[in-house]
Formats: sequence, C-alpha cells, structure tokens
Amino acid sequence: MRRNYYLLILTMTVLALSVSGWVSAGLAEPDDAQASLTGVVKFNGTAPKPARIDMSADPNCAKAHPTPATTEDVVVGDNGGLANVVIYVSDGLTSHTFQPPQQPAVFEQKGCQYKPHVLAMQANQKLDVVNSDETTHNIHPNPNNNREWNMTQPHGMPLEQTFTREEIAIPVKCNIHPWMRGYIAVFKHPYFVVSDKNGSFSLKDLPPGTYTITAWQEKLGTLNQKITVGAGESKTLDFAFKQ
Repeated sequence: MRRNYYLLILTMTVLALSVSGWVSAGLAEPDDAQASLTGVVKFNGTAPKPARIDMSADPNCAKAHPTPATTEDVVVGDNGGLANVVIYVSDGLTSHTFQPPQQPAVFEQKGCQYKPHVLAMQANQKLDVVNSDETTHNIHPNPNNNREWNMTQPHGMPLEQTFTREEIAIPVKCNIHPWMRGYIAVFKHPYFVVSDKNGSFSLKDLPPGTYTITAWQEKLGTLNQKITVGAGESKTLDFAFKQ
C-alpha cells in the first residue's frame, strides 16, 4: 500500500511539472486563443517630397540607379500610407524570456542603400549583413544600449552580428557613402512589425491582455494607443502621424 501511495505521489508530481513547463513555454494555449491587431499608419497633411541623392562620388553606386535614388526618411504612398514605421507592444506583456528566432534577420546593402531602410529584429537573433553592390561598404551602427561596431565589407564577404539588448532604434550609417542611412530596432519579445509601402501592418499571435501599442517613425516620433484583446480576437488599430 505504502509503495503504491509513493508511486501515486511521484506520478502526480511529474504531471504537475509537465503542465507547468507547457504553460511557461506557451504550449498550453491553443492557436485559436491568440489575438491579432491589423491596421494602417497614415500621414496627415501634405507629404514631404523626398530629396534626390547624389551618388556621383561612387560610379558603382550611381550606375545602379537608372533614375536618381531618393531619401527614405519619410515615405508616403499614394493613399497616404506611411511606410517604415515600427509598431510594437511597449507595455502589458507578462515577465517572460522569449527565445530569438533561428532564422537570421537580413540587412542588405543594395544600390548603395539599406534594404530594408528600417529593420526590426529580436535581441540575440543573428543579423546577416549582405553587400550586394560591386563596391566596398562600411557598416557602422551607433547604439546607445548595445555594443558599437564598425566594419568594412567588400562585395560578397559574409558578415554576422547580434544585438543583445532592446533598443528602438539604432541608427546605421556607412562611413564610405555618407548618404546611406538606416535603422535597426531591437526587441526583447516577438511582438513587433514594420509597416509596408501602403502603411499596412499586422501584429499576430498576441496573448490575450491589455497592451500599450507604440508606433515609431524616425523623423516623426512616436504615437501610443492602449487596447485590450481577448482570446482569438482580431481588432483594428490605426495610427496617424503629422509633421
């Protein structure tokens, strides 16, 4: 009898630990319990005209653009949608350590511009920097909360880095081509997205809860909205910037 009692206690303990592990790993909550947010980021008013970039200092850069390249600090589509805005959960998540994705984030130098102009990634996720140009670049992030690095990259040379701490957002420049400017936003969680060329975005797989959602734009600053989402719920959330 006593032996059976101890076996029962041991079995119950193992089951309790297993369930606790599944919950903490996020496996106990079914997919249909996840919430989502979709929306559009707009620019109100007259959109600023992008400036023409003079790339004549490097013929390899200039010849990559049959029509002149333009600046990308404020990119407004025909419908008023604002591209390159980072939308993310800034408050409301429970304390949890999120593992970075195995898939690396890619920051490409193409046509002597950064593609994408604004990249969002998770802390400790691998960053693959790619030089697709027939010229040498020098990639130089200027973080406030991460390790600064400054590396020359000839065409085709692989370059891998990581950022270990959250920072929104890190300005990036090229010391060889002074017109090259971009940003890398680093998050400690996976709940972030960058608006597309039409200003559209979709934040998926949110646990049910009440959150502050922040939209960040490199020149126009930040906007915040608070929203509550239930299990399996989809809601719309729009932002409007003005200069």
